[in-house]
Amino acid sequence: MKRIRRASLDSFGHGAQHRQFLVNVNATLEQLMATEDTDGNHQITIEDGGPKVLALGTANSNGHNRHDVRGTYALANLMQELFLAKEYGRRNILLDEARLTENPVSRMSRLIKTVFWKGLTRRIDASVIEIVTKDEKAMRMKDPRPRIYVPYRCPEQLEYYQKVAEEYPDMNLDVVQLPEIITAEYTKSINDQPGLLALAMEKYVNDHGEEDLRGYPFVVPGGRFNELYGWDSYFMTIGLILDGEVNLAKSMVINFCFEIEHYGKILNANRSYYLSRSQPPFLTDMALRVYKAIKHEPGAMEFLRTATLAAMKEYFTVWMASPRYDPITGLSRYRPDGLGVPPETEPEHFDSTLRPFAEKHNMDIPSFIEAYNDGIIKEPELDEWFLHDRAVRESGHDTTYRFEGVCANLATIDLNSLLYKYEVDLARIIRDHFKDRLEIPKEFSVPGINELQEGFILTSASWDRRARVRKKKITQYLWNAEKGMYFDYDTAKRQQTDYESATVFWAMWAGVCDPRQATKLVDVALPKFEKHGGLACGTEQSRGELSMDRPNRQWDYPYGWAPQQMLAWIGLQRYGYHDEVNRLAYRWLSMMTKAFVDYHGVVVEKYDVTRPTDPHRVDAEYGNQGSDFRGVAREGFGWANASFQLGLTFLGSHAKRALGACIPPDRFLDATRDEQEALLEDAGASPASTPDSELDSDPFYGLPPPTPAAAVVQDPFERAGTLQFRTPAATPAAKDVPNPLERVLRMH
Repeated sequence: MKRIRRASLDSFGHGAQHRQFLVNVNATLEQLMATEDTDGNHQITIEDGGPKVLALGTANSNGHNRHDVRGTYALANLMQELFLAKEYGRRNILLDEARLTENPVSRMSRLIKTVFWKGLTRRIDASVIEIVTKDEKAMRMKDPRPRIYVPYRCPEQLEYYQKVAEEYPDMNLDVVQLPEIITAEYTKSINDQPGLLALAMEKYVNDHGEEDLRGYPFVVPGGRFNELYGWDSYFMTIGLILDGEVNLAKSMVINFCFEIEHYGKILNANRSYYLSRSQPPFLTDMALRVYKAIKHEPGAMEFLRTATLAAMKEYFTVWMASPRYDPITGLSRYRPDGLGVPPETEPEHFDSTLRPFAEKHNMDIPSFIEAYNDGIIKEPELDEWFLHDRAVRESGHDTTYRFEGVCANLATIDLNSLLYKYEVDLARIIRDHFKDRLEIPKEFSVPGINELQEGFILTSASWDRRARVRKKKITQYLWNAEKGMYFDYDTAKRQQTDYESATVFWAMWAGVCDPRQATKLVDVALPKFEKHGGLACGTEQSRGELSMDRPNRQWDYPYGWAPQQMLAWIGLQRYGYHDEVNRLAYRWLSMMTKAFVDYHGVVVEKYDVTRPTDPHRVDAEYGNQGSDFRGVAREGFGWANASFQLGLTFLGSHAKRALGACIPPDRFLDATRDEQEALLEDAGASPASTPDSELDSDPFYGLPPPTPAAAVVQDPFERAGTLQFRTPAATPAAKDVPNPLERVLRMH
C-alpha cells in the first residue's frame, strides 16, 4: 500500500493550490479561546483539553461550506494570525490553509529572520529615550527616575540629551556626565541613582533638513530587555549575519568599541550598576565575521582597525590587568572590582546570606546593607562572598554550583580559551590586513601600559608569542590527561577543580587543543554531556544532589543553553568531527522544533535537554525568558534564535525533512540511511525538493498595527475591509476540495 505523505508539515508554497478561509476575526478568536485554550493562558498547546478541531468557512463558497482545521499546531497558528489581525483592527480576513500548516522548520526560521530580530532591536536616542530608560530593577531604588549617563569625552551627546530633557520636561529625564576615571567607589556611589549608559551615535540629516544624532541599533537578548548585553550579542551576531542583517551586526560591534573606549570594557550590560563588570570576551571573532561580510564596502578597513584597537585595549586593561590576571599561572579569571551589595538583584535575593551578619550586629537587613555599603561595618568574609558573586555574573553563567563561592579564584577553560582566540585573531588581523604593523593612536593609548603607548607598533609576532604561551599554560594548569578533558584551576588553592563543564568544547572552538586532546574530548567528554536534546551544561555527578536547601541552578545539569551548543558545533567542525556536529545539531534543533510545534511557537532562553515532551519547562531560578507571551510570540530569545539558524547550516536535506516531521532524535539518528528514508516516508515528511518558505517578504506578521488612516495605503491585500493572508504563490480561488492535511494534525 502506498504511504500517504504528511502534507500538513510541508514547506509553505511549493506549487500546490491552497484552500482559503473567510474568517470573522473576533467571533473566531472568541470561539477558539473558549473551546481550545482550556487553561486560559492565551496559547494553544498539547496540554489544553479542547477537541483540537475548529470548522472554518471556505472563501470560494463565501463561508457557507466549512472545513475542519485540526491539531494543536494548526490551531495555535490560527490563534496567532487572529491576534495579529485583531491588533490591526480587522473584522474579516482571507486566510490560507497552508499558512496554518506550514512546515515548522520553515516557519520558525522565517519568523526568526523576518519578525523576531525586529522585535528584539533597540536603539538609544531621543525617539525612544522615555521607553529605554525604564528599568524594573531601578524601581526599588531611592531615585528611579529616567536617567542617562553620558561619557566624559562625549560633549555632543551631553548637549544632545540635555536638549531632550529641556524639550520634554514632563519626562523628568536626568542627564549625568560621568567622571573621566570611573572607579568602583564611584559606581557604588550611584547605586541609588541607576541609569542607562549612553551608546554610540551617528550624525544624520533629519526630516527637517537639520543635522542630528541617532543611536546605532542593537539587539537585546529578550523582549523585556532594553540594554546591550555582553556575550549574548556575539551569538546573536552569528544569526544576524546568516539572516542578512549585517548592518545591524556591524552596529553592535561599533557599540562595543564605544563601550571599551569610554567605559573601559565591554559591559555586562549598559546600565550604571554594571560599570565594574564585564562578560566573556568575543569581540575579535565578532568583528572578523562582520568584516568578512562588508570587506568590499567603503570604510570596512577602518571598521576592522577600530575593532582591533578596541579589542587590544580591552585585552591589556581588563583581562591582563589586576585583579583579573593571575601572575603566577599567567592565566586570567572573572574577577570584577565592584564594592558592596549588587543593587540590581531582587530585594530579598541575598537575605539568607546577609541575615547572620545582620544578627551579629543586632540590625535588620536593610540597615545592615546600608551600613555595610557605606563602609561603616567591615566584614571581610562578606567581601569575599560578594567578590565571587560578582564574578559569577561576569562569567555569564549565573548561576551554577561550578562557581559558587569560588568563581573569582578560578582560571577557567572558557575564559582562557576566549583570550587565546583573541591572541590568535589579533596576530592574524595584523599580519593579513595591516601589513604586519599596527600603530597605537592617541585615542587608544593608556598610561602605564607599554603596548598601548601612542605610536607603539604592534606586530603579529608579539601576538603569536602570547598565544603560544597561553596555550602552554592552559595545557599545564587546565588539561587533565588522565581524565581526558579540561578543568578549571583554583588560583588560591593551587589545584584543579573537578567540576565537569561543557565549556571544555570552547577549547575546540578557539583552536587551543592539539589533535590528541581534541580526540580525547570527543571520546571521553562528549558522552558525558550529550543528552536527548543536545549538550547539558554539566554532568549530574558534578552538580550533586538537590534538596530544599540546594535547589537547581540554571547553568547546571540538566539544562542546555544555545552558547554551549553553538561553540561546540563550530569547534567540532573545526577538528573534522562532522558526524558529531550533525548529530548534536539535530538533537538541539529537534528539541526546539518539538517545543515550537506543541507549545504555540515558543522559542526560549534555555531548555531542559533531558525532557523530550516539554523541554522549555525549566525549574530553576529566573524562570525561562521567551515563554510568557500572550497570543503570539514576537521575539523568541536572541541566542536561541541564532542557534536555530546556525544549526540548520550543519544539517543535510534528510535531517531537515526529519525535523519538519518531528521525528525524535534517537529514532532518526540510530537509523541507517535506508531506514531514515522509510521513517521520512512514514512520517509524511516534505520531499527533498521542497523549497524554502516563500513568506520572507510577508507584509503582515509581526509588523506594528498601522494607524487607521495608513492601513488602506500600506496593506496591498486589503480589499473592502477584508485582509488576505496568503503566500505570493497562492491561487486566489483554490477549489473547495477534500485535503489530506488532517492525518498529521491529529498527531499534534
